[in-house]
Amino acid sequence: MVNKQFTVIDEMGLHARPATLLVHEATQFSSDIKLEYNGKSVNLKSIMGVMSLGVGHGAEIKISAEGEDEQEALSSLTTKLSQEGLAV
Repeated sequence: MVNKQFTVIDEMGLHARPATLLVHEATQFSSDIKLEYNGKSVNLKSIMGVMSLGVGHGAEIKISAEGEDEQEALSSLTTKLSQEGLAV
């Protein structure tokens, strides 16, 4: 299992558009990928799960991946968060 902490920098947090981008990115991998925020963990491949967390600006989140392509999945999601200006 690999994981990484991020700070959300998007002024609107992880609202519908960025959540959709992350879910789309996560579904390209076979690994189990989780998004953790405020003591709750959801499947990052589920738009409803991600939206249910209500992740706002300045939030500390953790993404973890477990499976055969876990390293590639985490790297890809890290790049997506950075490219879209969502989190650092």
